[in-house]
Amino acid sequence: MTGKHKIEIFSAGCPACGETVKLLNEIVCESCEVSVLDMNKPEVAERAGALGIHSVPAVVVNGKLADCCAGCGPDETALRAAVLGKPLS
Repeated sequence: MTGKHKIEIFSAGCPACGETVKLLNEIVCESCEVSVLDMNKPEVAERAGALGIHSVPAVVVNGKLADCCAGCGPDETALRAAVLGKPLS
C-alpha cells in the first residue's frame, strides 16, 4: 500500500480495545492517520453498524472494515497485513 492511510479504531474503552490501540500505534507507518472512536457515542455506534461492525475492538482502514475484525477480533498478523499491505514476515 502506498499513500496516506486513514485508520479508525472503534473502541468501547475496555482493556482489549486498549491493547489494539497500543498495537496499532506500534505498527502504523508515517503516512497513517489513526483515530480512536468511542462506541459509547451514538453517532459512532451508528457508523459502526453501517460498516458491519458487530464487536469491538474493530479496525477500519481507508473506510473498509479490516478482514481481521469481521469475526472474533483483530490479531497482529492480520492487522499488519491490513495496515501495511503485507503479512508479518
